[in-house]
Amino acid sequence: MIHIISSTPDHGDRVIAIWRDAVDATHDFLSPEDRRAIDAEVCDFLPAAPLWLARSEAGTILGFMLLTPTEAGAHMDALFVDPAAHGQGVGRSLVEHAIARHGAITTDVNAQNPGALGFYRAMGFVETGCSALDDQGRAYPLIHLSRPAEMPGG
Repeated sequence: MIHIISSTPDHGDRVIAIWRDAVDATHDFLSPEDRRAIDAEVCDFLPAAPLWLARSEAGTILGFMLLTPTEAGAHMDALFVDPAAHGQGVGRSLVEHAIARHGAITTDVNAQNPGALGFYRAMGFVETGCSALDDQGRAYPLIHLSRPAEMPGG
């Protein structure tokens, strides 16, 4: 069973390790220079960010999610799962937690990451647009996604 908990600064090293392993497994489209630059940005930011963590019964952190509340629900800024735990319901548990807390969820996914796009589609997200550049202005196209809040009785 996966437990969702709030992060503390003590989780910083594990979160960075998950991010690095997940990016290495799924983001082979990044140039080496961009991978290094993004790594530095992530190391400066992620350990202190207010994350939701997926923890196994044994206490191992398997994934994390960063949510920003919006007027319409929340925007998922990050969702990363340890590649060793892919396909075990970790990402699903985190997304379901976001839906339970906020209802409608939006997110962006790299167009070059078909596995992530398939995951989000399976979770009920639909494409709402695209951008030629990522949020830092790099030439990595994004697909914008939205998952509406569940309707009462549905």
